[in-house]
Amino acid sequence: MRKLIFFVIIAVLTSSCGVFKSEKKLKPRDGVVLYAKEYIGTPYSLGGNNTRGIDCSGLIHNAFKKQGVRVSRTVDLLRKEGKRISIDRAKPGDIIFFRTSKKRKLTHAGIVVGRKRDIPLFIHASSSRGVIISSMNDSYWNNAYAQTRRLIR
Repeated sequence: MRKLIFFVIIAVLTSSCGVFKSEKKLKPRDGVVLYAKEYIGTPYSLGGNNTRGIDCSGLIHNAFKKQGVRVSRTVDLLRKEGKRISIDRAKPGDIIFFRTSKKRKLTHAGIVVGRKRDIPLFIHASSSRGVIISSMNDSYWNNAYAQTRRLIR
């Protein structure tokens, strides 16, 4: 009887080894994207910084902060951080900036989350639809595009 119990215990332990695998550590840029996606559906709120309401720079600030990366809280200051890169080189975790008004000033930003048919997709806090994922294939965003910056490798 003891042998049977011993073999059952060994069988259970060896067959469930996969359950105890350690979680794969995310790269900071992947963590930024994953955390930003947790805000999808959050309403837009100018100056907002939580799940009750958030703006574009708050989304970026919180996603990077969660990964231990300090970034500025406004689009105007964010545009000076990191290294400017071409949109063609954009990877998940890079920040993409827009001019959404007639002024030359950058007024909106989002985080690149991936590509679809080689077109960048980005998450941002839309003033009309809250936190959503949009495509650079959209003519509005394509026309408003200003620059892309890389803050983390």
